[in-house]
Amino acid sequence: MTRAIVLQAQNLTKEVSSPEGPLTIVRAVSLAVAAGESIAIVGPSGAGKSTLLALLAGLDTPTSGDCYLAGEHLNALDEDGRARLRAERVGFVFQAFHLMPSLTALENVMLPLELAGRRDARPQALEMLERVGLRARAGHYPRQLSGGEQQRVALARASVGNPRVLFADEPTGNLDTATGERVGRLLFELNGGANTTLVLVTHERTLASHCERVLIMDGGALRESSATGAGA
Repeated sequence: MTRAIVLQAQNLTKEVSSPEGPLTIVRAVSLAVAAGESIAIVGPSGAGKSTLLALLAGLDTPTSGDCYLAGEHLNALDEDGRARLRAERVGFVFQAFHLMPSLTALENVMLPLELAGRRDARPQALEMLERVGLRARAGHYPRQLSGGEQQRVALARASVGNPRVLFADEPTGNLDTATGERVGRLLFELNGGANTTLVLVTHERTLASHCERVLIMDGGALRESSATGAGA
């Protein structure tokens, strides 16, 4: 059965000004991602990977081209509309953990549910912390957690609302190899269990190989990898 397309880009381009003139960061990218699919975007530093992710997620606006997320045309939405869509349909995990330092692990995971007006925020957040192995650390603040624990809290926060699409930008980039591998496994376990679409930006080829598709970005352009992904 054909899966519905949940994320689509058509000739997406992003240009910025520089002392030397206009600089093209993302160059005419077209892409379609199905519901429940996992894709990895790899490539050298400065290739435009994070900028592309920001465009796909509605965190940034393109110079030209179109992007559709969860059935909504991002170009047609204002900033508030894009923020609403992200809150309702999208989860994020970044290289920098971006936890609220004044909130406990539990409160960080509860936050998106509370912002959405969910009355079950606490039990749902506790259940998600249990799934990432951190229920015993629910009352600890980010400064009391290791880097790996902080990223697991960030992953729990991103997943707790069952987003349609999870964007992960170098989620293991700040972690040592062993911790990064554990967080990577957890990322795919949570994603597979919820049938969430995963868009992963990473320089870790081993992590990327667990995705169904691997795309290579270089000089702002995107192409399919010859690797098959999903364990290749």
